[in-house]
Amino acid sequence: PLMGVPFGWAKPVPVNPARFRRDVRMGTGMAITAAAGPASNLALALLCGLGLGLVLRLDPAGPGVGLAELLNKAVLLNIPLALFNLLPIPPLDGSRIVDGFLPHRLRPQWEALGRVAPFLLVGVFFFGWRIIGAPAVALYHWIYDLSLRLAGA
Repeated sequence: PLMGVPFGWAKPVPVNPARFRRDVRMGTGMAITAAAGPASNLALALLCGLGLGLVLRLDPAGPGVGLAELLNKAVLLNIPLALFNLLPIPPLDGSRIVDGFLPHRLRPQWEALGRVAPFLLVGVFFFGWRIIGAPAVALYHWIYDLSLRLAGA
């Protein structure tokens, strides 16, 4: 536990570069693979938002209220997860995306950042909402407005 709060660390996803297409560079393939996690969080948030709109359209005040709350919570959870994971701090996926496209001449500075990454990550845990809060809220409102339009509201 970190300050009394249960804290876990994700394991890196094993990637077999031999499965990349032959025309994809190793760095590009790793960046695309890393982008799949945040992209799936955003896709899930969007799908849950669309599902929320359908539930509200078909059953605005009936038994679907619990399902609507669940879908809304899924949107609220997946957006910050995606944005947090896109931060370019190792070991987050954002760092692997940057790493895949970084010019060779900037490698020493990037590797220096990697040495202080654990401290940066702790800082993000404590102050991260200041970084991702405004984009997360804006994206949530966009998805929620889309779901309300789908619901006919």
